[in-house]
Amino acid sequence: MATLPLGQSTQYPDQYDPSLLFPIPRIENRKKLGIKENQALPFVGVDIWNAFELSWLNKKGKPQIALAEFQIPADSPNMIESKSFKLYLNSLNSARFEDDNEVKDRLITDLSAVAGSKITTRINPTEAISKKGMQEMGGILMDRLDIEIDPNLPADPSLLGVNESFGPIEQCLVSHLLKSNCPVTGQPDWASVQIRYQGRPILEEGLLRYLIGFRQLGEFHEHCVETIFTDIKRQCKPEKLSVYARYTRRGGLDINPFRTDHNSPWPENIRHARQ
Repeated sequence: MATLPLGQSTQYPDQYDPSLLFPIPRIENRKKLGIKENQALPFVGVDIWNAFELSWLNKKGKPQIALAEFQIPADSPNMIESKSFKLYLNSLNSARFEDDNEVKDRLITDLSAVAGSKITTRINPTEAISKKGMQEMGGILMDRLDIEIDPNLPADPSLLGVNESFGPIEQCLVSHLLKSNCPVTGQPDWASVQIRYQGRPILEEGLLRYLIGFRQLGEFHEHCVETIFTDIKRQCKPEKLSVYARYTRRGGLDINPFRTDHNSPWPENIRHARQ
């Protein structure tokens, strides 16, 4: 098995090591969207990370387990590469802490240093999350459309358009067909995406075709959402726009970017961060 591609192992840390965290400057991807360095961003938002495999030792050496939510501001200079994030969290497994608050302070210190901006976090006991459950995204499901499509075509912003015969409306559109590929590992990343806007009605068929075009793209979650936001804003010119993608968990972590250009409702699991 060791000679097969699947047999190639990853060296997991056996002691606490914040140097495992790897920053990725946001500006390089944003330049592709026409956003210049030091230019005001056309959106605000946050990257929501949920960690389902957080563990450490108490002072007596007894393992502790919990789930954690992290909020990294969209205006932070850096993203955090997800595999390095997973390895860092695993490095806490053998570290001893006085209590949850000490763990939280350590996480905030380490992650803020790499992101280049203050992050927030909340540690939750596992039973609290199991009681809360997972809510489906609300909105009009575009996946119901019976369309013929070449899934190998790249995302084309020219597919995006509006119905000029109608005046502005408020609408929320949803698709579970967003897929891209990790630019580091090549692994597939699956997501549901929710698009809220106020403006002339966006043509659903064109929007769905556009979203399916991400299937072959090798790009980070955060940049996919910013690309979707920027393309819709430029092509459809809504008065207000929010884009939220909830990605499937991989390796004990999920990443859920949210971008908006107005004071819209924020995703439920980060609403506490704004209160």
